[in-house]
Amino acid sequence: MVTGAAGGLGRAIAAALHADGWTVLLTDLDADAVAAAAAPFGGWSRALDVRDEAACAAVAAEAAGGAAGGLGLWVNNAGILVTGPSWTHDAATRRRLVEVNALGAMNGTLAALEVMRPQGHGHVLNVVSLAGLIAAPGETVYAASKHALLAFSLGTLSDLRMAGLRGVHVSCLCPDGIWTPMLHDRLDDPGALASFTGSMLTPERVAARAARLARRPRPVVSLPRWRGAQVRLLDALPRLALALTPVVRATGRAGQRRQRRRVGPNPS
Repeated sequence: MVTGAAGGLGRAIAAALHADGWTVLLTDLDADAVAAAAAPFGGWSRALDVRDEAACAAVAAEAAGGAAGGLGLWVNNAGILVTGPSWTHDAATRRRLVEVNALGAMNGTLAALEVMRPQGHGHVLNVVSLAGLIAAPGETVYAASKHALLAFSLGTLSDLRMAGLRGVHVSCLCPDGIWTPMLHDRLDDPGALASFTGSMLTPERVAARAARLARRPRPVVSLPRWRGAQVRLLDALPRLALALTPVVRATGRAGQRRQRRRVGPNPS
């Protein structure tokens, strides 16, 4: 089961899992778009607003009954990005970021676990972000929502082990910036500089790593690995991270210019 799967990274993850032999249920807010996306992978799709706890539970129950062996994997991919200093976001925007990125993934995780815990097996894969490992300037509220998801995921995994459930897993995938529609209109956005400071990834590369992680669960995986080590070091040294803010700004702007040269006049 993959959320936010009508396009971008979600669709790429669904494709990678399907190629790996999974029966895949694609969900998204847009029923028509996700139905079209699901057609090459067996056509199993549902409209889903991840903010709706009851709807997540219903989809989890359907997925468990529609595949041999029950619900084996739930991928929380749905997410939104709003950039700019935290004080520029109104209350509705802050709430929407937290409700989709954090609470929506919590809803999906808990819905999946209601099925997986009695089964005694299953895997929840949460697509977090490098922004879940460090406070990215210009993406502060987004990063806060991803920090919340990371803490929830790791804490839930510990709770599962304390409950004696060793066959149920929770993994977090923390990729660098991904060239999807989420960033297509951000090449001149100063608030999105942090997303362009490292390796701009393709959805297919991230999806391939997600498929490997589905086979071999791990608590936290960063992509690329060196970027995870880099941002964790900066997170451990906040004064250094603040001092390097001008470097981050210059590196991100250079990354935006480099990506514009790659994609040409049509960024999509």
